[in-house]
Amino acid sequence: MALTVRDATANDAIGVARVHIRAWQAAYRGLLPDEHLDGLREEERASRYSLGATGSEIPETILAVYDGAIRGFASIGPSRDVDLPDAGELCALYIDPPHWREGIGSLLVTHGYERLRARGFDEAILWLLVGNDGAERFYRADGWTPDGSSRHEDVWGVESHVIRFRRTLC
Repeated sequence: MALTVRDATANDAIGVARVHIRAWQAAYRGLLPDEHLDGLREEERASRYSLGATGSEIPETILAVYDGAIRGFASIGPSRDVDLPDAGELCALYIDPPHWREGIGSLLVTHGYERLRARGFDEAILWLLVGNDGAERFYRADGWTPDGSSRHEDVWGVESHVIRFRRTLC
């Protein structure tokens, strides 16, 4: 069976949460408190999603699915940054850790770029947790560059330092 990309629906919330939590626990260990990472629960995380919801300001989530299981997801939408209202945003990209480096992330961002261009965006941003070196290497190799903006934000209940990256979509 081939890897496919499809839109997420509300019925995918637990599967998305499972990937989300596993990716956080693998990528953010040492960057976020262990107690926080170990305390993440699928049901609680899934309850925060708006998968399948529609509206121009609501991020849309796409899934990479193989053999009926969600292997990764990406969420895209309009920029939430007031200084870049005409940009799109890659709000999230998470791959189930046993499937890192299999091309799933590249597949998902390519589909995400197509959707952002279809919405009229020719530039995109993303925010990256400082210290997430693997993700930074991935994004830099894909043409993303830091634009000098950084901030401290609450990331699902944990104060974190993030930096903004930008990329053209043309």
